[in-house]
Amino acid sequence: MAGAAVLVASGGIGGNVDAVRAAWPVDELGPKVPEHFVVGVPAHVDGRMMGIAEAAGARIINRSRMWHYTEGLQNWNPIWPGHGIRVLPGPSSLWLDATGARLPPCLFPGSDTLATLRHICHTGFDYSWFVLDEAILAREFGLSGSEQNPDITGKSLCKLLLGRLLSRKGPVPVQNFRRHGRDFVVRDSLDDLVAGMNELAAERGGPALDAAAVRRTLEARDGQVRNGFCKDAQAMLVRNARSYWPDRLSRVAKPHAILDGKHGPLIAVRLNLLTRKTLGGIETDLRSNAMRADGTTFPGLFAAGEAAGFGGGGVHGHRSLEGTFLGGCIFSGRAAGMAMAEEFKSGGGRV
Repeated sequence: MAGAAVLVASGGIGGNVDAVRAAWPVDELGPKVPEHFVVGVPAHVDGRMMGIAEAAGARIINRSRMWHYTEGLQNWNPIWPGHGIRVLPGPSSLWLDATGARLPPCLFPGSDTLATLRHICHTGFDYSWFVLDEAILAREFGLSGSEQNPDITGKSLCKLLLGRLLSRKGPVPVQNFRRHGRDFVVRDSLDDLVAGMNELAAERGGPALDAAAVRRTLEARDGQVRNGFCKDAQAMLVRNARSYWPDRLSRVAKPHAILDGKHGPLIAVRLNLLTRKTLGGIETDLRSNAMRADGTTFPGLFAAGEAAGFGGGGVHGHRSLEGTFLGGCIFSGRAAGMAMAEEFKSGGGRV
């Protein structure tokens, strides 16, 4: 197979856990490479074309720059091997690391992804915990993925209102994870909840949690929530979020004590590291033409999208924003298309 130009637009390495481990920046996210991941992209996003391009002479840069998530669930109904689903959390769940310590300010649900990933990895374990109740689950748990949001993809206002605003148990996909998910523990008492958490921790060789210590942490949190003038940073974040009326109605639960027993059973969710985006990739110029290691362009080879780090080999730097990935794909793809068309025309061909 031959062509006047080749465009590599095959995605990153997120579907290849071995490649993710090999690129893991231990100096930044140490002290060791995580052992367990759930996989947030299909298996074909394996980085193979990036390796082929490199073997042909293209330069790969910023290998260690990746954008993974800390709120991954094992999909109880997987589409691809190791399929993970990301929780899109509201701000109210109590977040504990694998040892049972509360994450410090301002590492709260839905806050700084990279800082939270760094903190969790530095504990030496590759999972953490949300502790909450059914009222928080129903209002604040969203799930990523089109198949997890049939009300939105189906453009059904009725399902949207019934599942997200009026249901006491949350959208049906969330209920399914509560019922079938391997990472969920649902119990009526805290002692039983911690016992269930310890069963899951033992699967990973993690530390056993002390029920009394978890209770003290929850009671400290609940005591702050009851005080309208508290100085707990997470409680203030929740109240601030509820000052925006759409979030108050649909996204952020009313502040309450998790241990008061009035808001359904207690729930613990084991959160796994979830692979996702590759921020480095094939180095290109502004025309999306791949570069060689000596700084010259690689004639006829172009790269766009995630394979090119969403543009140039790493347009985001070390961090990113959720809305910038698609834009980088569109812009770098457009640049590549225009450059290939220009070269084809100048070579005597017709487009």
